[in-house]
Amino acid sequence: MTSLPALIGAGFLLGWSVAWPPGPINAEIARRCGAGRFWSGLAVLAGASSADALWAVAVALGVGLLFTAPLARAAMGVVSIALLIALAGLFLRGAWRAWAGRGGEPEAKPAPSRFGSVHGGFGLGAAMALTSPWNVAFWLAAMGRPELAGAKAAALLIMAAAVIAGALTWGVIWATANTLLHRGLDGDARRAWTIFVDLATGLLMLVFAATSAQRLLG
Repeated sequence: MTSLPALIGAGFLLGWSVAWPPGPINAEIARRCGAGRFWSGLAVLAGASSADALWAVAVALGVGLLFTAPLARAAMGVVSIALLIALAGLFLRGAWRAWAGRGGEPEAKPAPSRFGSVHGGFGLGAAMALTSPWNVAFWLAAMGRPELAGAKAAALLIMAAAVIAGALTWGVIWATANTLLHRGLDGDARRAWTIFVDLATGLLMLVFAATSAQRLLG
């Protein structure tokens, strides 16, 4: 049986290692924080982590296997792809509008919409993590490691908490770095950066949607 410190350490490193590669959630955190909405970006992270916690509990209790059935995976995959495509359209439209109005008079920074608010960010992060069929596969793999064979539910939940802590740590660092970069820009440079981030995020969402569709059909 793995000791508690080893379990926590392994979980933290696993969470850190799977959190930093590019993905839809990291892209959305960068987009929001790159627009100066730090707390909204953190809300996306919190929502995704909450959804991960739900998946972890489901897998620890043996319920996660229900979502590995082909029909369940297909349904979740379709919803996830549709969400990514909708987000891509929203971000690309925002980039186009900002680009089209770049020559006008500078306007006061608008209040964030419901989608761009903290509550909207939390809901979006949770939806992106809950509808991803690959999240179920990840948690089944994480909980099914040989050293956890025969482990009780409490040990599995401790492992899951450590994984989420590692992912949260990376997410806070990522959000902070993007916010500081935004604050270091001014005037036209800040507007150009916002347009670039919206455009890049929209294109990335399309890439992630295409990749998910390929994996779903493969």
